[in-house]
Amino acid sequence: MNEKRLRGLMGLCVRAGQAVFGEDSCLKALRSGQAAVLLMDGGISEGSASKYGQACSGEGVSLFRLPEGLLEEATGRPGRAMAVRKGSFAEQIAACFGTDQPG
Repeated sequence: MNEKRLRGLMGLCVRAGQAVFGEDSCLKALRSGQAAVLLMDGGISEGSASKYGQACSGEGVSLFRLPEGLLEEATGRPGRAMAVRKGSFAEQIAACFGTDQPG
């Protein structure tokens, strides 16, 4: 994982309005087909991680777990998950994890 590049992309994603935060909003973005990538903070509870995992696998969305605290540090937003809308940012974020395409 290229953490420095990932941090920059996450911040840009937020400023461009391509990031979704909050459990309900993230799940809605996943289920409606708007999200291509879901980033989970390492400190997320197992119950929430399982819920997101099931939603991602059901919708074919890439799921990546981040080191604890990275999500808030990179975005300035508290929370345990961030959905990234389909598009260039999602593709670039997936590339940071060594995946060619999100989903």
